[in-house]
Amino acid sequence: MMIHITERSIGVGGEVFPDRRGEQRRRVFKGAVLRFDGGYASSECVVRSLSDHGARLCFGDALAIPQQFQMRMSDGVAFRQVEVRWRRGGDVGVRIA
Repeated sequence: MMIHITERSIGVGGEVFPDRRGEQRRRVFKGAVLRFDGGYASSECVVRSLSDHGARLCFGDALAIPQQFQMRMSDGVAFRQVEVRWRRGGDVGVRIA
């Protein structure tokens, strides 16, 4: 079951902010593999929210994650091109091509 993220779930410190996303995201808990540096380097992460063209990825340490990479989710067949849009601690927001 996927729970849709609403405006109320974006509160920080009790304050509610309007959702600025162009698409509605769904909360998920999926593994993903990242591929970068021409396929010579890889990393794993957990996808915590997902839309058709974006996602929030969680890492233990997101500092080594490049600005652009390819990603394949655990239930996916093909790698998709991804671009980092924001970083916050171990979380990274991405745009999926």
